[in-house]
Amino acid sequence: MAEELHLPQTEDKAERYAALLPQIVSLMEDEPDQIANLANVVAALKEAFGFFWVGWYLLKEGELVLGPFQGPLACTRIQIGKGVCGASAQQKKTILVPDVEQFPGHIACSSLSKSEIVVPVLAGGKLVGVLDVDSDRLADFDSVDQSGLEQIVAAVAKACWVA
Repeated sequence: MAEELHLPQTEDKAERYAALLPQIVSLMEDEPDQIANLANVVAALKEAFGFFWVGWYLLKEGELVLGPFQGPLACTRIQIGKGVCGASAQQKKTILVPDVEQFPGHIACSSLSKSEIVVPVLAGGKLVGVLDVDSDRLADFDSVDQSGLEQIVAAVAKACWVA
């Protein structure tokens, strides 16, 4: 088990995601516990990028339920189709929101959240949850974040849901 991340000293997000992905895969390699893996992944993302809030919502009995996260207190349950997380879950696609105030039906778990990206977690084409990342800055996420987070989520889905 790795005890620390080794990240390049660069502001280039693509390089940071590229360096982080194999370390996340390595963290999950010998750990069969889903919650332990999900917790370590959010810790790695928080450490690597300093996100305001990063965490998982897991599909349970038809709604998204809060899973491991790092950041301020969060909404515990989100209905499919509601807010950014629910919309991502319903559409089974990544949603990038530069200004959460402009997103119809945005759920404000924290008034400090300004922009957001949500990536659905699919296992065998079936929705099992979402990765939610919030920033306290407007327009903080871009296509580099989308690509990097989608690769990380695919690795997590493979390790945690696809045996």
